[in-house]
Amino acid sequence: METEKITINLGPVDLGRIDLLVQEGFYQNRTDFIRTAIRNQITGHAGEVERAIDRHMLDLGLRDVTAQELEAARAAGERLHIKVVGLMRIAADVTPELAAATIASITVLGSLQASREVKAAIADRIV
Repeated sequence: METEKITINLGPVDLGRIDLLVQEGFYQNRTDFIRTAIRNQITGHAGEVERAIDRHMLDLGLRDVTAQELEAARAAGERLHIKVVGLMRIAADVTPELAAATIASITVLGSLQASREVKAAIADRIV
């Protein structure tokens, strides 16, 4: 499972409470506590998340964009509007020219993986 590193700022009292829970054996470490807290919040809002995904017509999870998919879009004269909650990967064999010709917009709530050149070619289309 791929992860993304984030940084948060906590006050000393909250941090101390987390450390106490870790010390008491409720969690393995601070990271375990924070991941659990985040998952609990996401689970608590599961209905709202699902409705938003449906309303915005988002792909959920992993979305791989291949050169074959983009070539098919170009052949059909289409430009893609891609919306993802999770991870979007643009394949390594996608050229900057192909991406620029076929991707009209990208919205990623999560992480986008693509070559530096492809990201540069479509930078103005990443929302």
